[in-house]
Amino acid sequence: MTDNQLEFHLPAPPISGDTPFIPARMVNEFVYCPRLAYLMWTQGEWMETSDTVEGNRVHARVDKPGAPLPAPQALETGDALASEKVVSRSLTLSSTTLGVIAKLDIAEAEDGVVTPVDYKRGKRPHIAQGVYEPERIQICLQALLLEEHGYRVEEGAIYYAEGRERVRVVLDDGLRTAARTAVSELRLTVSQSRIPPPLRDSPKCPRCALVTVCLPDEVRSLSGSSLAPRTIAVPPDEALPLIVQSQHARIGKEGETLKITDEEKGEAQVRFIDISDVALYGNVSITTPALAALLEREIPVTFHSHSGWFRGVAHGVGHRNVEIRTAQYRLSFDEAACLRFAKELVAAKITNQRTILRRNWRGPPEERQAALDRLGAARKSAGGAATLARLLGVEGDAAAVYFRAFAGLLRSPEDKQGVGELAPFRFEARNRRPPTDPVNAMLSLAYAMLTRHLTIALASVGLDPYRGFYHAPRYGRPALALDLMEPFRAIIADSVVLSAVNTGEVGPSDFVVAVTGTALTQPGRRRFVEAFERRLSQETTHPIFGYQVSMRRMLLVQARLLSRFLLGELPVYPYYLPR
Repeated sequence: MTDNQLEFHLPAPPISGDTPFIPARMVNEFVYCPRLAYLMWTQGEWMETSDTVEGNRVHARVDKPGAPLPAPQALETGDALASEKVVSRSLTLSSTTLGVIAKLDIAEAEDGVVTPVDYKRGKRPHIAQGVYEPERIQICLQALLLEEHGYRVEEGAIYYAEGRERVRVVLDDGLRTAARTAVSELRLTVSQSRIPPPLRDSPKCPRCALVTVCLPDEVRSLSGSSLAPRTIAVPPDEALPLIVQSQHARIGKEGETLKITDEEKGEAQVRFIDISDVALYGNVSITTPALAALLEREIPVTFHSHSGWFRGVAHGVGHRNVEIRTAQYRLSFDEAACLRFAKELVAAKITNQRTILRRNWRGPPEERQAALDRLGAARKSAGGAATLARLLGVEGDAAAVYFRAFAGLLRSPEDKQGVGELAPFRFEARNRRPPTDPVNAMLSLAYAMLTRHLTIALASVGLDPYRGFYHAPRYGRPALALDLMEPFRAIIADSVVLSAVNTGEVGPSDFVVAVTGTALTQPGRRRFVEAFERRLSQETTHPIFGYQVSMRRMLLVQARLLSRFLLGELPVYPYYLPR
């Protein structure tokens, strides 16, 4: 026997029904990186970069109405029209046979021959063929479309805007075959819902617009690759949340800014490009034009009660990735798969609770060790839970142990270390709805804020925040956000509360205690929210990948990894478990 096998090329069937045409530029992306094309075309992913903005600017210069391209018969008659050069711009052609659609930047007709010209940013590459293979394929497809519509095409051309050079592309049989093969392979890949694997240690990845979506090194690392992931090439968090807490504040639109009018603090303006999301607390009003502008820019707006309870979110049309939601719903109805996911989820939560106790303990050493041992036993029990009811019991027991020890993490009045106001806070047990003491009031607010951030992160990657695997679905309950939040409760929310208490940033005078419960005053809530957002902006080292990202970015990375797990690219979902 021999390992050499003949390959038989099976072309994709002609377009029929409501099957969409594939843009020729998407075939270009497929030849460059099959995974990139799949993410863009099938899953609707897109990220704007300086390169894409420059490319749009270059195409905008030629995307202007021009003379219409004469009919093929008119070009073949030999009359005066056929001998004159006609330049047609932004010509759109499609083919049901190829299943391709293309918008030609320029189509030049002269002496009965039409030449497609495609504009590209940058300078021409100094390679033997003069043009990279993906661009040759794209211009060849434009030529094939012209030929199918009856025009005579002898060659194509690529114009490089920066170098102002025009490079000729010879349309030989080999290129034509390669173009047709690329189209068939892309259409077959899409029709079979087969996401191509990420490139291996490719120099293409760091500059790719979708590197933070694709996560090529991370996916390969979690699938067994020995290569260390490269640092995610992301810009700093230049766009940040806009949080409006002043009661009776009014938000309107003025040009490319949001105008915030406050009776006490006057007016302030924030540019849309500086806003990642908007959070409104209590009696804050927003005008329809302002809300419409935010939704048009896909900037989510979350609504909270005066005390911070997360009420809901408004966003634009949202992510169009149907494939990922289909995978999410499929797993959510598989009880065995949900139980496996939930057991790992609860074990991760307990692990991070142990981490917080180990890092911040202030009480007697023997009590610390006893609590750590009990949590360690609970973590093992979670892995062996045979039913969801048993798992809920294990999680409840672990929470009771953790919160009984939580008072040992708070600075007491007798603790003379540090500066600022001493923290005479007392904590006995976790309670809510309503919280009866200041520590519980801060915990509830922190959990509500964390729910908000994760709801936005999950929706931004195409997942449905309201259909989870562990928390039961209920009207208006972001079950998946609550699922993903469990391992982050201690690491983010609880640590913010500890920091605010132990540093004196929030004191007893920042609370209002009433029969209906305990709540932060407006100045106290403002300082606590600022402390929470600072925590999200802190850099942390990813325990698996080894590079540094902000906690805010970490939430998005985990949401992306969850989507890769649901689509079958990862054997297990990797939880964030700092040492």
